[in-house]
Amino acid sequence: MQPIGWAIDWDLVVRNVLIGAIMTGIAFRYFYLQHQLRSKEQAELHSRIQALQSRIRPHFLFNSMNIIASLISIDPDTAEEVVEDLSVLFRASLNDASDHPVALSEELELCRKYLHIESLRLDDRLSVDWDVDVDTSEVRIPMLTLQPLLENAVYHGIQPLPEGGTVSVRIVEADDMLEVVIRNPVGETKHAHEQGNRMAMENIRSRLLAIYGASAVLETDAGDGYFQMRVVYPLLPDEGTGASDMPERRNDMQ
Repeated sequence: MQPIGWAIDWDLVVRNVLIGAIMTGIAFRYFYLQHQLRSKEQAELHSRIQALQSRIRPHFLFNSMNIIASLISIDPDTAEEVVEDLSVLFRASLNDASDHPVALSEELELCRKYLHIESLRLDDRLSVDWDVDVDTSEVRIPMLTLQPLLENAVYHGIQPLPEGGTVSVRIVEADDMLEVVIRNPVGETKHAHEQGNRMAMENIRSRLLAIYGASAVLETDAGDGYFQMRVVYPLLPDEGTGASDMPERRNDMQ
């Protein structure tokens, strides 16, 4: 006979243990499903960015082959330099981590390499006016979100003009945001290139939306004789970029 106060209600104990086990199982199941959902969302985001970036890559290949072909017979040394620069551009375009921010200085180096190559092809028909009022090593943006816009400005703005023109690039900080404005001249036949403009814009806009949501902005403006692209990124601090694998040689375009 057990003392008063020591009686054990085994039915109650078993019920409590079962209830605790069920609640624990439900909690584990909930966290497992949350983890699976996050993993699926990340995988879908990665696949989306990769698919969008693959639509940009053919531009690199097609344009690069034309540039090399035009230089190889008349200036082999310069053609070799172009191949070196293109190897950097190709590595960037094939980078699986393209959704991760890189230092703005790295993205601008890609832009300058691209523009240097185009200046060789277009000669004095292309000039670039840089106005960069920001420490490019301290802010980060997704790789290849500016270079394709400059490619768009050259191919749909400068190239069709017999006299060429100037692409202006202005980069400033404002209200914890990074603002980039790219402007190029356009001729009377600009409407023939609107499809190419829209495709380039939508590719970059979709990437920015996938990475930043509604915090980033890509908008365009067209006026009498000009086309302008404006990109606004949430301003992120430098989180410690590693040393770039880009060669030390730099072109003279400023």
